[in-house]
Amino acid sequence: MPAAVTRADPLSTTFAALADPTRRAILARLSQGEASVGELAAPFAMSQPAISKHLKVLERAGLITRSRDAQWRPCKLEAAPLRAANDWLEHYAAFWSGSFERLGMLVKTLPEDGSA
Repeated sequence: MPAAVTRADPLSTTFAALADPTRRAILARLSQGEASVGELAAPFAMSQPAISKHLKVLERAGLITRSRDAQWRPCKLEAAPLRAANDWLEHYAAFWSGSFERLGMLVKTLPEDGSA
């Protein structure tokens, strides 16, 4: 994704970061609390440098922060970008809910024997 799009459109950056299943799994783990890179890498069959690349994408998207406490370098989940993505999706959830309600009402008007 071009850097200009990333800076100008945080929602696109968030969804791009969420597009990868490894990054989603990392966020799921961080939803349980802070973790080190080593702890985050443990369940995956990939190197710590590969995990670090995923963490950089998440960090650029504002989905995580990394801090330093002596040798402990914890990663922490940041909820604000997820909240913005959820708010955007909620609009479409309302649309689909209304569509399904209208479909349900239409189905109720059809004859039960299947003849139309």
